[in-house]
This record gives sequence, structure tokens and C-alpha cells, in this order.
Amino acid sequence: MRTIVLDQRQIKQKIVRMAYEIIENLFEAETIHVIGIAGNGVQLSQYLVDEMRNISGQNVQLNFIQVDKDNPLSHAIHFNDAQLDLKKAHVVLVDDVINSGKTIQYALNHILTQPVHQVKTATLVDRKHRRFPIHADFVGIQLSTTMQERVEVSFEGEWKAFLV
Repeated sequence: MRTIVLDQRQIKQKIVRMAYEIIENLFEAETIHVIGIAGNGVQLSQYLVDEMRNISGQNVQLNFIQVDKDNPLSHAIHFNDAQLDLKKAHVVLVDDVINSGKTIQYALNHILTQPVHQVKTATLVDRKHRRFPIHADFVGIQLSTTMQERVEVSFEGEWKAFLV
């Protein structure tokens, strides 16, 4: 059975609020690097960047990071731009759902191979089932779920977040 957790209107509302929170939190940054994790993290980061650019004069850069979510060490982790320079950068790492924290942790490890100024995390759905020391700084919604349940986000057609 699929239960709708967020509908399209609610998702859009969460994205706008998160964009304002990010801008308010990183107001001193000349440039903000938003890095979406391949998959729905990329789509969510694109929507966040669009909103951030609408509400702020800051330079907001969009990039992506490829991480194998099931087995992060089986494939190389890499940015869409091999020349991406994050030296002293303000970074927001984005994924649609954070569960155990594994995917974010491996992406973060890759980002930290450069001397960044700071890294914040953003997610539409935070499930709080951490196995890794990851904290979500900007959250659309926190859900209490069982370990057997899954949360799926769809940005196709009518946007929805489902509890499966």
C-alpha cells in the first residue's frame, strides 16, 4: 500500500521554505555550491537552486555527484564537473531522502578531499534511521517510519512523496 506523505503543492512549499532557510543561513557566502546526489537529489537540488536564485543575489552554482547508493565503493564517486574547485567553498549537499546516512556520508567524504569552508546538508524527507554520523541541516519533513517501510519521491508528472 502506498500512502501519500507529501503532494505536489506541499513539496513545492517545502522547497521554497528550504531555499529561504539556506539563503538565510549562508547569507555571508559570496557563492553557494549546491551539489545534488545523482537521482532525485539532482532534481531536488535544481528546484532549490531555481528558488535560491529567485530570492537572492548570491552566486548559486549547481553541480552533481555520482554515488552508487547501494554499494558506494563499487564505483568511483565523481562530480559532473571533473574540474570543480571547492576550495574555501560553502557547500550544500542535497538528497531527496536521508535514511541511514550512508549515501550522504560517502558523498561528503568525496567533497572533503578539497579544503571546503563548510558543508550543510538538505533533504526533502528525513527518516532518522541513522547508521552514519550525518545530520540534516535543512529538512522538508521528518518522518517516523519502521525500518521495513520505504519513502519514495517522484518528481515525474504530479510530484509526490510516498510511504511504501
